Amino acid sequence: MDERAFSAAQGFLLAAKMYWTTTLYRALRDEFLAKSSVDQKEQSVEDVAAILEDSPLYQYFAWLERHLQRMKYAGRYGLVPYHDERRGELLAALTGDAELDRDLELPGYYTGVDIHQHPGGLWSDATAALVYERGARSTTPMLGEAHKDLHDRFTDVVAAAGPPRRILDMGGGFGKSTGPLAERFPDSSVESVDLSAPCVTLGAHLAKQRQLDNVRYRQMDARSTDYSDASFDLVTSTMVLHELPTKALEELFDEALRVLEPGGRMVHLDFYSIPDGFRRFIHYGHARRNNEPFMQPLASTDLAALLKKKGFVDIEITPFKESEEIDIEKNDAWRFPWTVVTATKPEVSS
Repeated sequence: MDERAFSAAQGFLLAAKMYWTTTLYRALRDEFLAKSSVDQKEQSVEDVAAILEDSPLYQYFAWLERHLQRMKYAGRYGLVPYHDERRGELLAALTGDAELDRDLELPGYYTGVDIHQHPGGLWSDATAALVYERGARSTTPMLGEAHKDLHDRFTDVVAAAGPPRRILDMGGGFGKSTGPLAERFPDSSVESVDLSAPCVTLGAHLAKQRQLDNVRYRQMDARSTDYSDASFDLVTSTMVLHELPTKALEELFDEALRVLEPGGRMVHLDFYSIPDGFRRFIHYGHARRNNEPFMQPLASTDLAALLKKKGFVDIEITPFKESEEIDIEKNDAWRFPWTVVTATKPEVSS
């Protein structure tokens, strides 16, 4: 595949995604507002669906979202064929000291869906993490090159309570969240675990390139790690909660509570706070079109009640601005409902 043709095709898809994110989204929002006589915040998803599901504009909006993502990954100039043609060269260049578990049994919820429409998911091919890393650059087109700053802004949230000593980043993937944590807290010890062997391999490679010697990447199920009780004063994740079915989500919280020391914090960045029925309707549709079956169940879960039931205290669920320029209330472009979920393990009773 010609490099210039690939770059041009991916550039076209990104431009089309920007059109979908802004112009098309605004037109759909305006159509809904024109047809609705009830305040948006009073509308249920079912109310919005009754107004929009048969709209040709919504059907075009949904079709374009689905197929732009499909073409991005699997089209003629998609990320998967591009990396497949170069696999020998790309894989030979990877260095690092990831700890892989060849005997790890991957859960069915993880292997059963091509998440994000990524053919074969993040686990079935050695180039999957390279494809994922390239794809992540255009996941949020409104941010452009500032996409990487999203994770730096997340470290600001973490840093507000002071520097941690030992961090466990659950589902750290290729390090899009782990790397900024390791850089921000160079005196901390950082452990990053993920189910994907390709992802932890790439994560370790990137850490070596960036000379981050305070981080370790391990292939492991975050729901059942081999760390001792009370091993960490901070547990984090970014964009992991919405990829777990409810039972697995509860198991993740149980494990976080176990490995945290008394008074330790858990901080997750995910998609949760959705202020009105229109945006919830769009979010639920995104979940279907992007092959993310657990996104809607998470958004429908009472996380505060669940975390309280698990034994956490000081629970806070707060909308998160992915960039300084974002106006959360304005609703003039499609965006993920970024949310920070924070909770603390109780101190030992005296």
